[in-house]
Amino acid sequence: MSKSKFPNPHEVETIPGTEGWERMYPAHYRFTPEHKERAEYEKNTFWFNDALHYPVPLYPFDLIWDECWYLALSQYCSSYFCFPPINGIDHRIVNGNVYISENPIKNPEDIPARVPEFEARAGYYFENWNELEQKWVKKMEEIIGELESIDFGSLPVLEDMSVINNARGTSSGYDLLKKYDTLIDLGVRCWQYHFEFLNLGYGAYVTFVDFCNKAFPDITLQTISQMIGGVDVIMYRPDEELKKLAKLSIDLKVDGEITGSDNIDTVISRLEKSENGKKWIEAWNDAKQPWFNISTGTGWYHSDPSWNDDLNIPLDSMRIYIDKLQKGESIDRPLEKVQAESERITAEYRGLLQTDEDKKTFDELHGLSKKVFPYVENHLFYVEHWFHSVFWNKMRDVASIMKDAGILNEIEDIWLMNRHEIKQALWDLVCAWATVVEPYGAYHWPEELKWRKGVMEKFKEWKAPEALGTPPEVVQNPFMIVLWGVTNESISNWLKLREMGDPGKMKEFIGFAASAGIVEGVARVCKTVREINTIKEGEILVSPTTSPSWAPAFQKIKACVTDVGGIMSHAAIVCREYGMPAVVGTGQASKVIKSGTKIRVNGDTGIVEII
Repeated sequence: MSKSKFPNPHEVETIPGTEGWERMYPAHYRFTPEHKERAEYEKNTFWFNDALHYPVPLYPFDLIWDECWYLALSQYCSSYFCFPPINGIDHRIVNGNVYISENPIKNPEDIPARVPEFEARAGYYFENWNELEQKWVKKMEEIIGELESIDFGSLPVLEDMSVINNARGTSSGYDLLKKYDTLIDLGVRCWQYHFEFLNLGYGAYVTFVDFCNKAFPDITLQTISQMIGGVDVIMYRPDEELKKLAKLSIDLKVDGEITGSDNIDTVISRLEKSENGKKWIEAWNDAKQPWFNISTGTGWYHSDPSWNDDLNIPLDSMRIYIDKLQKGESIDRPLEKVQAESERITAEYRGLLQTDEDKKTFDELHGLSKKVFPYVENHLFYVEHWFHSVFWNKMRDVASIMKDAGILNEIEDIWLMNRHEIKQALWDLVCAWATVVEPYGAYHWPEELKWRKGVMEKFKEWKAPEALGTPPEVVQNPFMIVLWGVTNESISNWLKLREMGDPGKMKEFIGFAASAGIVEGVARVCKTVREINTIKEGEILVSPTTSPSWAPAFQKIKACVTDVGGIMSHAAIVCREYGMPAVVGTGQASKVIKSGTKIRVNGDTGIVEII
């Protein structure tokens, strides 16, 4: 196989010791060389590793969110809104790594017939966007309320007499099965809501991008993005709550008690001794719901705790803000400055248009992009953060029942089973409970999960190819470009990496010029949010990706570099808000660059150099 090509998806070698790993995931996720027509389609399709969402291999249960967006994103593209150029995105899994591929409309002549349908369907949403978005928020708050209300009680030896007196006619075993079904259904329904507006939001933005690229051939994506910058969104709210708490600690003169310990229990114990301390504790407790339901990662992994799961995490971040305030420094986002710059750039480019018709189109597309942009960010808080944070812990309640029955050795072992297997195991459990015998799963699952644990460790050691199959002649899908950062240039860079063989020899990385400016400085490589406290003032953050929990880091750094993401990724948006250079989607930067290395970040060209 030539190194200048990506591997055939059917020729990826099985990692020794993981033979049979495919049984851990649903059958339709597998590449299938045994089925001729499907195999031909798979071989001739371009599949890229979705490292944006999954920087490390997915445990079997964690695949649930991929299953959900596999369905939701695609249905809204195809049957719901009828997007003219695309039907959806297909998914596969190899060694725990998810590979995805766009499914465009094959015959260009079919596209015009889809346009009227799309205009009618999408047009209704765009015309009623604000009203429909308010309904969406209400739907999400209701579904989260349903989720929080699920109570997985233990299975009793003898049912309470009330079930007899009320002639209920159903058992605790039935209740357990029903509650699990409800839990999974809420997850699937939540992700149906997730994409109700999202495709349209991105669609409006990329339509504006397309107009600008044609009207201003030399314009950059980051300049276009700046035109819709300066919009305040809910995703900033958890971080703003920490800033408010930091300022309150200074005002109440209790900042010393807070910075004097890195343990929240110790801090609370000290603060309870004074009236001002009690006032601060009250504000802290008020902020927890809902704002501390923020994941320390992207929210896609069971292993990412929320702030509410580990209150020392927001405490550590807040101490960064207190330290800056004690030095007399500002911790506020430069929102007005960003808004003024956005207005200046918008007026400048609008003034270059020659006709009233072009100016009208520009105004409409720009206005629509600014209208939809808050949802593009805000949905993350409701779904990936708030909903997911509660959901993971409800699954741990299920795992506790399975552990008591001997099906699991440890509660955290549940993630090694997929959601379909868990349902089967619960049926086994309740039948055994009803019959008063040992469940089959107590004999089967502990040994199987021990093997799977070893498989997952081998998956993590494997270097997944950036892509599989046949690259397209031209990358046209705007979602791929804007969100994932997949372009002809990035594909070319991946191929160069394959030819190089050893990424450790790289001295230059090419990514997306996400936020303008050029700086040199010392790199600080952080793989997780727990490491941001190691960042020193004025360093350059290098990471696989960032999420809202990383916000305090942007108070200390002077530039940011990430492995994955496009122009609308979290790091790109935040760096533009703070006016600091950023290069995203470099592929290998955090794997090659070491903390302490001096690097140059060019946010104008998208090049990162090791000096």
